[in-house]
Amino acid sequence: MSVTLELAGPAPGDAAADQAIAACGGDAREACLSANAAVMRAEAFSRIAGHAGAIAFSRTGDPSSGDFSDAKLIRKFGDVPEDLSAL
Repeated sequence: MSVTLELAGPAPGDAAADQAIAACGGDAREACLSANAAVMRAEAFSRIAGHAGAIAFSRTGDPSSGDFSDAKLIRKFGDVPEDLSAL
C-alpha cells in the first residue's frame, strides 16, 4: 500500500542542529498531518536558535517495505542547501 508522508525538520547539514539531534539520540524530522502542517512546523524549526534553516517535504512509498521515492520539497526556510538527496 502506497502512502504519502509530509515531514518537517531542520535543514540537512545544519551542524548545530545535527549535533543537538545526535545528543538526544533521535531524528528531528517530524511526520505531519498535512502539507500545510509540515510547512508550519518547518517554519517553527527555522526559528529555533542555532538552526540555520528548515524544510517541509513529502515522500511517497510503502511503509511496510521501507521503499520510498525521493523527497519532494514543499517549502524551505532560511539557509537550506540545494542538494536535498540526503533526505
